Amino acid sequence: MLALFGSIMKTQAATIIDKVAPSCWWAGMKNPELQILLHGKDIANATFHIKGNDVILKEIVKQESPNYTLLYVDLTDAKPQTFQIEVKSGKKTTSIPYELKERTRKGSDIKGFDASDVLYLIMPDRFANGNPDIDVIPGMRENTVNRNEQYARHGGDLKGISEHLDYISDLGVTAIWLNPTQENDMKDGSYHGYAITDYYQMDRRLGSNEDFKALTEQAHQKGLKVVMDMIFNHCGSENYLFKDKPSKDWFNFRSEYVQTSFKTASVQDIHASEYERKTATDGWFTEVMPDLNQRNRHVARYLIQSSIWWIEYAGINGIRQDTHPYADFDFMAEWCKEVLDEYPNFNIVGETWLNSNVLISFWQKDSKLAAPKNSNLPTVMDFPLQGLMNQAFDEETGDWGNGLYRLYDYLTQDLVYANPMNLLIFLDNHDTSRFCKNEDETKNLTRYKQALAFLLTTRGIPQIYYGTEILMAADKSMGDGNLRKDFPGGWKGDKVNCFKSEGRNRLQNEAFDYTRKLLNWRKNNEVISKGNLKHFSITNGTYVYERKYKDQSIVVIMNGTNQPKDLNLTPYQEVLPSVESTDILTGKKVTLNETLHLKERETLILSF
Repeated sequence: MLALFGSIMKTQAATIIDKVAPSCWWAGMKNPELQILLHGKDIANATFHIKGNDVILKEIVKQESPNYTLLYVDLTDAKPQTFQIEVKSGKKTTSIPYELKERTRKGSDIKGFDASDVLYLIMPDRFANGNPDIDVIPGMRENTVNRNEQYARHGGDLKGISEHLDYISDLGVTAIWLNPTQENDMKDGSYHGYAITDYYQMDRRLGSNEDFKALTEQAHQKGLKVVMDMIFNHCGSENYLFKDKPSKDWFNFRSEYVQTSFKTASVQDIHASEYERKTATDGWFTEVMPDLNQRNRHVARYLIQSSIWWIEYAGINGIRQDTHPYADFDFMAEWCKEVLDEYPNFNIVGETWLNSNVLISFWQKDSKLAAPKNSNLPTVMDFPLQGLMNQAFDEETGDWGNGLYRLYDYLTQDLVYANPMNLLIFLDNHDTSRFCKNEDETKNLTRYKQALAFLLTTRGIPQIYYGTEILMAADKSMGDGNLRKDFPGGWKGDKVNCFKSEGRNRLQNEAFDYTRKLLNWRKNNEVISKGNLKHFSITNGTYVYERKYKDQSIVVIMNGTNQPKDLNLTPYQEVLPSVESTDILTGKKVTLNETLHLKERETLILSF
């Protein structure tokens, strides 16, 4: 239908309108106002009328550029229909059909991700190539594929992901988070997706809008949710909205490049100067990523509608919002509120890359630190815990200071969070060094196994980066492109195929099997997804904690040292309801008398 609409529009109004955004909408939305952005040469000189049943044209807004007109329409009483946007230029009147669709689901039907889920993060260009025919699209600015160059496009696409949904589902994760898939028609570096050039269009080198919708539907059929990466702070400099600016105030600093300081702690710093705050939030990431001014009401409405469009069109289950603190606080709060009003069971996670739990907690919905303001952002990313996990499992644990004590000490401070269970927790992602920084570290599976056991049993919503399960290794010093290497076997002709057990080496299969076992045990486990966390201070280099829900519990016991330990169980009796349990990792019975003997770096997950 979208393609048909585009064809009609071009046929009837080729010399007048070349862009209509959004291309369609739905009747019966909670917010009845719709902004329709029209772009075409000198269209500001035209007059506009709406012909439709109960479709009310409220406002016509011209911009500094003569090539834009914004129409605000009221759909309060409008039923599904195709109404006409009449454009009169001189003596010529053109009718543009605009489809107001019937909703196929209620907003409350869309279920977001939560602590019952584990997200699997995928960079689409680097996961699998299912359709080599779209590797190169004539007319797009970066039009080559070179898998030997870390910053070039490699050819992964949506079809490649859809062809491996069985692998992802079998692994035991319950949701896929895709790095940006919207159009990035930039001259270079477009593979990562973070410089969007059209908010309503899939990047054609990944697939079409219809392909994305189909992928989401296929994922749902396999019990997988889909999380879409979005960027409201900035766009790409090749975006038509920047190349032909509606007005200078669509972008911060009136469209003049000013570099951000990246110091977004100034947003909540009670001592910060206005200069510091403005430079951090209004400054641009790079000169080719112009910073959008969300205080402009037209920009705000455009961005909000773009996210709602994708939720309604494709049925996605969540959004990960890039660089959340860099955008305008009040706008982002209003965006979260409007999305969650329309989709009350949806979820949004904001990238909150700050160096302390206090700073991150400010950004979570209902934070006392932000009051009387409220971000309305349900989930924030726990970057401090990520950093601590990348230290803790490399160190010998003492009763104070290093190793597992770092994790215990950090979790004692969870009172700063409005909702600790709504924290996205992770060992690594596309912007950090992988948990295994080099090949030598992949040989020590004890480190890997302890870290994964903690990640999947502590509070929060875990996220796993693609390839972690097969011990993919990379250090940030090698370049960001190397953090995003191709998944072995995702391309025809790959010498190794790690999607199959026979393509993985012994250690990779051991890591994969361990990960798969833990993930599938965690799936639908209410003790983990809903249970309270109770933990004990480090004793004899050992960390003990309980997750409990109703009359069920699990107790995790980790020896954080390289020596065997005899652990006195007397202090832990309140979480040990019986003298015998089963370790879910090995299936072995464990006797819990006065003393428990632990091997070096041993981890037990005991079920009661």
